Amino acid sequence: MLELIRNGLSHLPPEPRQPLTDGLIREAAVLIALTRAQDPSVVLIKRAEHLSSHSGQVAFPGGMWEPGDESLLHTALRESEEEIALSPRHVEVIASLPVQATRFKVRVSPYVGFIPDGLQFVPELGELDSVFQVPLSFLLDGSNACTTEFTLQDGRYEAPCYFYQGYCIWGFTLHLLVDVLSQTLGLTMPLEYRPLTMAGKQ
Repeated sequence: MLELIRNGLSHLPPEPRQPLTDGLIREAAVLIALTRAQDPSVVLIKRAEHLSSHSGQVAFPGGMWEPGDESLLHTALRESEEEIALSPRHVEVIASLPVQATRFKVRVSPYVGFIPDGLQFVPELGELDSVFQVPLSFLLDGSNACTTEFTLQDGRYEAPCYFYQGYCIWGFTLHLLVDVLSQTLGLTMPLEYRPLTMAGKQ
């Protein structure tokens, strides 16, 4: 399975990538870490409930670029080590996905890497509630796809998601996962949000 992923992303070699210098938009980087196992898993984090931004949400290890970072790849690896104690020496970075902007106007550089199976992760409890892994076979099983509801300033929406062992995987994190798995393993999953109610309307 990992070789299919490697081959499917071979047109996107890992690039260190430098942040924009205009200072008009914030830059971040994340690591989509896949375990070298018979049934590979993806490593995800659940952000702490007390955080002011994205509290309690599932995400990939990663974070904001800092002036001391050599590149955005360095950002992804540094943040992964700080957040879950994943040493960069354990990561074989195989691809860099196209930069994507979040709805909060942050440019995110996603990197895909392979890591040994069986590593022990330690969540940085100031930022995270937990670290967990989801088997790719679970994500590829169409019967596991479902929906959740969330509220934005303009109303309430229904969004695609996965529920795994009490964790809800949706939003930007789900989009990146589907991007990788659709390009490499044939996953098909609609990502459209369906409006339920709009602000000022019943």
